[in-house]
Amino acid sequence: MNILIIEDNIRISDNIAMILKNEGYNYDVASTGDEGYLKALDNEYNLIILDIMLPGMDGFEILEGLRSNDINTPILVLSAKGQIEDKVKALNLGSDDYIVKPFAAAELLARIKSMMRRMYSISSNLIKINNLLIDTNKKEVFVKDTKIELTQKEYELLEFLAYNKNNVVSKIAIGQHIWGETLDLFTMSNFIDVHISNLRKKIEPPGSQKYIVTKRGLGVILRDGEKK
Repeated sequence: MNILIIEDNIRISDNIAMILKNEGYNYDVASTGDEGYLKALDNEYNLIILDIMLPGMDGFEILEGLRSNDINTPILVLSAKGQIEDKVKALNLGSDDYIVKPFAAAELLARIKSMMRRMYSISSNLIKINNLLIDTNKKEVFVKDTKIELTQKEYELLEFLAYNKNNVVSKIAIGQHIWGETLDLFTMSNFIDVHISNLRKKIEPPGSQKYIVTKRGLGVILRDGEKK
């Protein structure tokens, strides 16, 4: 998952970056409002973490500008201002959540995960697809009650496909979501194919259902399953 942090306090942005890195998320950082606004316009992010008090454009101006440009990326507002008027203003301008500084790492992560579930219409941290169970809180995967050991990237791939269950996901979308700007577009397709193949071997043992289906020229889809 790609997250943009727009925060001018270096200590706070570094702490947020460390929290996200430990969870396996990719992130970009902008230290001014103008820089953050341009990054949000020019790049695709799954989530934006936005401070209100910023040099240049403030958080309210960024919110208003992004929403007026039809940028519908979920936005989590961070602010030292806990007055109800500021919360109401941020929500009215299009923010999806609001958290007051200082905050605990656990609270920040809980808010992020809750926003992602809402975005993909997932009502629980448990995603069940026939005999496949994904616990998005513990980052654990089970097939017929047997725990499946996945690498971090394999898990992120499966979770992303599960959030988009029964919808075709392009390889470009997969690459941007999991690897961000670190992925070379020229080698991306084969690189992702290898991860998909390895994931299939683990969640689709012989005789089990087939969950991941390739749509030639379009991408891949995680669906409810069919017999092999």
